[in-house]
Amino acid sequence: MATRSSLATGVGRVLIAVYGILALAATGRSVVQIIEKFSFAPFAYTLSAVAAVVYIVAMIALIAPGRAWYRVACVTIGFEMAGVLVVGTLSLLDRQLFPDDTVWSYYGLGYLFAPLVLPIAGLWWLRKHHRTAATASTADRTDPSTTARVGE
Repeated sequence: MATRSSLATGVGRVLIAVYGILALAATGRSVVQIIEKFSFAPFAYTLSAVAAVVYIVAMIALIAPGRAWYRVACVTIGFEMAGVLVVGTLSLLDRQLFPDDTVWSYYGLGYLFAPLVLPIAGLWWLRKHHRTAATASTADRTDPSTTARVGE
């Protein structure tokens, strides 16, 4: 279903690059926040660390070949989308819950809304890839010219 060449081409390469950049940014941000002022906003800083892990796993899942990694990408990016929406909404409704910003606060405002747009693009890409892979595997099963004959 998922192969390295099909996920890491075109838009997939851009997604992988952006996930890599956000992984570095979120990791750096969370490490500094946790080391310097964890007691000020432990929940917010822990969420920044969770976002960093999500970006790292999503990037790896988009690069790695195979059905299992395709599923990991779907779950990770779906979790990211839910996280951005929940944290973004909560940061608007309850400022005391977030005395300092996270990567996903205000739907990723501090990162020019990339955290909001990225999972939408990622889920779209995975869905597009899934349809293409399903169509190709169905065509392979029904087209007699694509089946190997004994002795060939």
